[in-house]
Amino acid sequence: MAAQFGRRLRRGATTTAVAAAAVAALSASQAPAAPHPDSAADDRTAAGATPPGDSAATGNSPYYTDLPPLDTPNKPGTSVNLPVTGSAEAGIPATVLAAYKKAEQGLASTDAACRLPWQLLAAIGKVESGQARGGKVDANGTTFSPILGPALNGQGFALIKDTDGGAYDGDSTHDRAVGPMQFIPSTWATWGQDGNGDGRKDPDNVYDAALAAGRYLCAGTRDLSLAADLDRAVLSYNHSTEYLRTVRSWFDYYKRGTHEVPDGTGVPSEDTDTGTSSPSPTPTPPATSSPSTPPAATEPPATTPPATTPPSTGPTTPPTTPPPTTPAPGVTFGSLENAGTGALTATAGDAFAERVKVRARNKLGAPLARTSVTFSVVGDTDTRFTGGKRTVTLTTGADGTVTAPVLTAGEKTGPFRVTAVAGAATPRTVSFLASVTARVADTLVRTDDKVLTAAPGAAFAERLEVKAAYKGTGVADTSVTATMITDAETPTANGKGPYFKDALGLPVRILTLKTGADGLLELPEIYADDTAGTYRLRLTTASGATLTVELKVEAPSA
Repeated sequence: MAAQFGRRLRRGATTTAVAAAAVAALSASQAPAAPHPDSAADDRTAAGATPPGDSAATGNSPYYTDLPPLDTPNKPGTSVNLPVTGSAEAGIPATVLAAYKKAEQGLASTDAACRLPWQLLAAIGKVESGQARGGKVDANGTTFSPILGPALNGQGFALIKDTDGGAYDGDSTHDRAVGPMQFIPSTWATWGQDGNGDGRKDPDNVYDAALAAGRYLCAGTRDLSLAADLDRAVLSYNHSTEYLRTVRSWFDYYKRGTHEVPDGTGVPSEDTDTGTSSPSPTPTPPATSSPSTPPAATEPPATTPPATTPPSTGPTTPPTTPPPTTPAPGVTFGSLENAGTGALTATAGDAFAERVKVRARNKLGAPLARTSVTFSVVGDTDTRFTGGKRTVTLTTGADGTVTAPVLTAGEKTGPFRVTAVAGAATPRTVSFLASVTARVADTLVRTDDKVLTAAPGAAFAERLEVKAAYKGTGVADTSVTATMITDAETPTANGKGPYFKDALGLPVRILTLKTGADGLLELPEIYADDTAGTYRLRLTTASGATLTVELKVEAPSA
């Protein structure tokens, strides 16, 4: 790593002397100055869903980061096409960098007056999560494992009782900051965005989180090209002067130059690479109070217990041994349930209107995100998911739900099942009954438009052919009833006029017939009696498809 300052900045652990030394060092390295004098001491411009006691998007959760190197990147500039060279700290993982720039472009089109620079998002992302743990994200920009802050239980940080049932953070007692930009769930509920266009708002997705952070920073009438507004925005994100100075230093550093590095090869903050954004906090004395004992010459590492005994109201001293690797009950898979799937029925060849939807819950009963669920079509059927797949594996969203792809019915009719399975150690299965019904004709149409005429006492020269179809596809074995009627308004059987002949050659004016394999039906020959006039033949199916055909009986012209 390039030359860096010799200590970390950390809320609740830096003394006044350390902060002063850091500011002096920043000034010496041409880092940004202290907050603008016009910056509000308690900025609340961003109207997020922030519970009482909290004044920041992150719930004032802890942050751990190295300050930027004293030297500047080798190649100043802001192009995404910069080569992979220069200081390792100047490298930003490709997907993370793309998310920041996409958020900047999105805000430029919807809130141009804000003038959000992507380098500000990069600075906050660096401080909050080490650029999503050095870019450990998948192709869609979602972190491979959740990034969680400590429980906001009032012991050193804000007291925020659970607002999401553990859906985002797996904690149904207190909220925790979530994702690469460390939003508390209640704020995410208001400011969450879909930055990658997948139809979901996921705080663990860097595209979604970057766009949400941008909108939060741009709240109200802020113009981030103005120092005072930028300071207010950062303070609204995490209400700490030291935090502002740290973000400002990275902001200035990234403005002087960055380069893109492959995902997963960035330089994460040391404490953001273990599955949470930081270890449990140490108590934070008021900013204006003086320490009861002189500060130590150097700040202890983040994992070392405090040198002095914490106040009685603070958390207990962190253990010196590593925490157990067994996941907490609140973030382990517990159950799988139907999440409102309706009746699964479709006509052969059609797509099912309903889609299978399930919800995963943790051991505490709260919705569980990022759980793999395998959907399968089971039984003697040729029905398949989109793409012709019989089995599909998907992951639950922040609310614990996941919806299977669209099912398309095959030609084989009858019942079958769709199953959803989750859980490796103890699998849970939810089964859904589905069925495919045969096509039923919804239309009857003629195959030609010839005029049907006959002389009195003669047979009609043209034979009538019709087609029974469902959405344009011929339906075989469809029963069609042909009835000679008086007229279209009062379609009662007619006792005179054109007629068919039965097997004995006697006149009949009602017949029931069936279509062939292609849905086609050619009617028997029709005969005229001695009465001239215009008559009508009504054709109907059991499903209600109807066709009326005009028959004319008239003497030949001279």
